[in-house]
Amino acid sequence: MNHSIALNFEDGVTRFIQCREGETVLDAAYRSRINLPMDCSDGVCGTCKCRAESGNYDLGDDYIDDALGEDEKDNGLVLTCQMVPSSDCVIAVPADSTVCKTGNAKFNATVARVEQHNDAAIVLELDVADDAPAFLPGQYVNIDVPGSGQHRSYSFSSAPGERRISFLIKRIPDGLMSDWVGKAQPGQALELTGPLGSFYLRKVDRPLLFLAGGTGLAPFLSMLETLARTGADQPVHMIYGVTRDADLVLVEQIEAYAAKLPNFNFITVVAEGASAHPRKGWVTQHMPAEVLHDGNLDVYLCGPPPMVDAVRKHFDDCGVTPASFHYEKFTPNAPARDKAA
Repeated sequence: MNHSIALNFEDGVTRFIQCREGETVLDAAYRSRINLPMDCSDGVCGTCKCRAESGNYDLGDDYIDDALGEDEKDNGLVLTCQMVPSSDCVIAVPADSTVCKTGNAKFNATVARVEQHNDAAIVLELDVADDAPAFLPGQYVNIDVPGSGQHRSYSFSSAPGERRISFLIKRIPDGLMSDWVGKAQPGQALELTGPLGSFYLRKVDRPLLFLAGGTGLAPFLSMLETLARTGADQPVHMIYGVTRDADLVLVEQIEAYAAKLPNFNFITVVAEGASAHPRKGWVTQHMPAEVLHDGNLDVYLCGPPPMVDAVRKHFDDCGVTPASFHYEKFTPNAPARDKAA
């Protein structure tokens, strides 16, 4: 049986390799022409040390303590020259992809469906081939805008493993991508690059707090679908904040997840003072102490920079330090390497 191993590099590139039964991650990577850091390959030098963020594996006992101490092992560090997976795994590699002689994957897609949501957002669905790269829930791709020589970056709103993928695109007046998508027809071709990003759902060992700002909702839809398929024993609370009433999109889809996931609940918040919404203001004003679990939680935040900064300040003001805090800032119409949602 093969196991799928996601290698997440420091520059945000993710590459998936297949590890055969009994094969080490280092050997599987080399077989895939990815040169993970190494020197001795015998568990002596520690050069191949990485962090296993999820999955089951065996490290054996053929390495020395100087290469991997017990405290490091307890914190998820592994030697890829000794690590033999027994399940799918996610591994953080402390090196850029280019150093490991790999890089972004490019793949093609065709437009399947376009759905407008008021003047706020567009859902873009694309069909991809069976050999399209895998991704982790929460990650994004760069999509080339046909005829422009430019690209825009969007988080997957669909779950991994599907041949139809989807994105939630913010409507921007005269926006390069939103204008193109608004006129797109089924069957039109697009080129994508990725997956990318270190914002993805980790192993769920603690309560989760999802904070979505505007079309920053997209990666959480991917995460929720993944949790709906795998199950979630921990409580999951989401706060979805927008500027205007019209910006609240796909709420019925979130409600469907609330029906599927017994431990999931959510609220929506609208910032505009003239709104008739029952909860107005900012997400930080609707974050009661009980959802913070005294810091024993994992926080995932995707929204514009002011929202990210405000949430971080709120935690400081409350004296709460989450066990882990993963966030992604985005700005509309961002240039290359910035996130556009």
